[in-house]
Amino acid sequence: MNLVIDIGNTRVKAALYKEDLLEDLKIYESVDELLEDNSLLQNAQQIIVGSVVDKLEDFYRSLKAYAPTLLFTSTTKIPLSNLYHSVSTLGSDRISASVAAYFLQPDSDVLVIDAGTCIKYNFTNAKNEYLGGGISPGIQMRFKSLHEHTSKLPLIGLSEEPIELIGTSTQHSILSGVVNGTVAEIDGLIDQYKIQFPKILVLLTGGDSEYLAKRLKNSIFAHQNLVLKGLNDILNYNLANT
Repeated sequence: MNLVIDIGNTRVKAALYKEDLLEDLKIYESVDELLEDNSLLQNAQQIIVGSVVDKLEDFYRSLKAYAPTLLFTSTTKIPLSNLYHSVSTLGSDRISASVAAYFLQPDSDVLVIDAGTCIKYNFTNAKNEYLGGGISPGIQMRFKSLHEHTSKLPLIGLSEEPIELIGTSTQHSILSGVVNGTVAEIDGLIDQYKIQFPKILVLLTGGDSEYLAKRLKNSIFAHQNLVLKGLNDILNYNLANT
């Protein structure tokens, strides 16, 4: 079984894959918590780690005691041509999601939108070339920014209720600005991509993907665990090409 670990800015995801099939998925608050889960680690035959966090050498050494471990970096083999100008600074989550999209829809213009701590836009063209995209604040980051950089605005969370365009209270005004603004941003950028690439496919992933998918006017395909799938695809690709 492949153990796939995605270390993000706010949480750690770990999944067990049997070839391409997701067998188990767990979420941890830290890498130390993951290392305490022997039932998960003992099932690993191969491990891959993608991380947007630095200074985890002790963690990597601990993993290698359980199984051969591949740390996904800018030099790891992938089935895409990476044309990003600053490859060494490209987040593992961004390229992993695009690799997953490649295995789902090869030879296609694909925009992957990862709605998590940040909203990341990742574009791969029909030549299977990763070009880049964009990064903007995620929903929770927008809420926190309004609260932390003002003296009176409260910190609020998402609401499942319909959000009106015109907020009639401070809380509703924040919800309107953040949620409607985020939806307008995503729909607007998709529309701009469609002008340049009329046959583009759009995949939405990340922690806020389900919440946003119900509110977007554009047709998208939602896949909650696209980054994990991509890391598993990268691990299998490297095992087959060594």
